[in-house]
Amino acid sequence: MNRAFHALALTFAALVAHGPASAAPDDAWPTKPLTFVVPFPPGGITDNTARVLAQKVGDKLGQQVVVDNRPGAGGSIGAEYAARQPADGYTFLYGTQGTHGANLALYKNVRYDPIKDFVAVHGISESPLVLVINPTRSFKTVPELVAYAKQNPGKLNFGSAGAGTGTHLTAELFQAATGTKLTHVPYKGSSPALTDLIAGNLDMAFDYAAVVMPFVQAGKLKALAVTSRTRLASIPQLPTLGELGITGADSTAWGAVFVPAKTPAPVVQRLADAVAAAIVDPEFVAISEKNGSLPMRGMRGEKLDAFVKSEMTRWREVVQNSGAKVD
Repeated sequence: MNRAFHALALTFAALVAHGPASAAPDDAWPTKPLTFVVPFPPGGITDNTARVLAQKVGDKLGQQVVVDNRPGAGGSIGAEYAARQPADGYTFLYGTQGTHGANLALYKNVRYDPIKDFVAVHGISESPLVLVINPTRSFKTVPELVAYAKQNPGKLNFGSAGAGTGTHLTAELFQAATGTKLTHVPYKGSSPALTDLIAGNLDMAFDYAAVVMPFVQAGKLKALAVTSRTRLASIPQLPTLGELGITGADSTAWGAVFVPAKTPAPVVQRLADAVAAAIVDPEFVAISEKNGSLPMRGMRGEKLDAFVKSEMTRWREVVQNSGAKVD
C-alpha cells in the first residue's frame, strides 16, 4: 500500500512539475483549423496566391487553413487585426511590401509595429513590375526614355493605381535612380491607368506582369524592362533595369507569412517548414510563374526579419523623398 501510494505521489509530482505532454501548445499543434488573414479583397493576385498557399500549407499540417479577407488602408486593417490575435499559431498573416514596408510612412494612423508585433515566418513570393510605354512614343528603349526625360524635365507622365501603391513608388524609385523628373497621374486602380496609357493620354507606367503582358502581347503596349534583379522565366526576353545600367531601381511587391509576437518558437518552425514546402509545390510554382512572381525560397526567420527592416528603411526614404501621402 505504501509503495503504491509512493508511486502515485511521484507520478502526481511529475505532472505538476512538467505537465502532461499535450499541455504545451507546440506539442500537438495544430489540433484545429487555422486562419490565414489576407489584408486585401478577394479575387486579386494576392488573394488567389493566398488560397493556393492555404491549401498547400493545410495539406502539410493536416488541418484546414481558412482564408480571412480583411482589406483596407493598404493592408493595414488586416495586419492590425492579425497582430491582436492570440499568439498560439492558429492565426497568421499575408504580410506585404505595404503592410511591413511602406505603410508606416504613408499612413498617419498605423496601429501596429511590423517588427515588435509580429514574428517573421517565411517568404511567399515576390512580383517585379514591368516598365511599359505607349508604343507610339519616339523613345523605344530605357536609355532613350531616360535621355528624353532628362532633356524634358516633367514632360513625361506616368500613371499609377494610386498614390502610395507599388506602381507609384516604383516610379519614384526609378526617378531617383536615373536622375529624372516625371509627372505622376494617380488613378483608382490599374485598369483606368492602363486604359489611358493605351489611349495615348499617358507616356509610361510600371505595373505587374500579369496585368500588362496581355496588352503587350496584343501590341497595345510596349514592354521595356522588369524591375527584378533577375529576368522572369515567363518573359525571358525582357531585360532587367540593372542589366541596362540602372542601379538601385529594383523593386518587387513581396508577400510573406507572419504570426503574432510571442508565438512559440516550435510552432513558428513548423509553420515555416510547411510554407517552405508549399512554395516549391509544382502547383504553387505554376501559379507564381503565371502571375510573373518568384517564390521566396530560403527567406525565413532572421533572414526575413532583416529583409523586412531593410524594406521599412528603403520605402520610408522613397515616400519621404517623393512626398507621397495617403489620407
